[in-house]
Amino acid sequence: MTKPIGLFYGSTTGNTETVAEQIIEQIGSDKIHHIDIAADGLDGLSEYEHLILGIPTWDFGELQEDWADLWDVLDAVHVEGKTCAVFGLGDQIGYAEWFLDAMGLLHDKMQERGAVMVGYWSADGYDFEASKALTEDQSQFVGLAIDEDCQRSETEERVARWSQQVVKGFGL
Repeated sequence: MTKPIGLFYGSTTGNTETVAEQIIEQIGSDKIHHIDIAADGLDGLSEYEHLILGIPTWDFGELQEDWADLWDVLDAVHVEGKTCAVFGLGDQIGYAEWFLDAMGLLHDKMQERGAVMVGYWSADGYDFEASKALTEDQSQFVGLAIDEDCQRSETEERVARWSQQVVKGFGL
């Protein structure tokens, strides 16, 4: 394998795919192999030492459909000891009670399976009511928090800073 990072994402509207492309641009396409799970599933996930997983939250804290279809597959994939970062998309105003819940669920699933999680992100600068994607002390999200509905102008800078942080967390 020539690329050390596997970036797996599900994207219904294209926003998560766009953020994935921005992450690839920041880190470098020579380091990342990206996989749209709708087309290619999760078959190659265990082949990478470093993982970046992208998931949007739908409706009232629900998983995006591609992730929902493959959710149980994650239980059989070997990720123990692999370094993993997650990013999520949500709407902090329209769905303030469930902001980025799917990212929190994905983080917890990977951590329970033995992945070493990196890429936590400050909760400062966001305005929402509740989220399953917060750390226990609620000061950070468990991954990069993106809101293309209400804070699109923040995305590029957030992706750039987070990407640098993740590369360090991966030891690359």
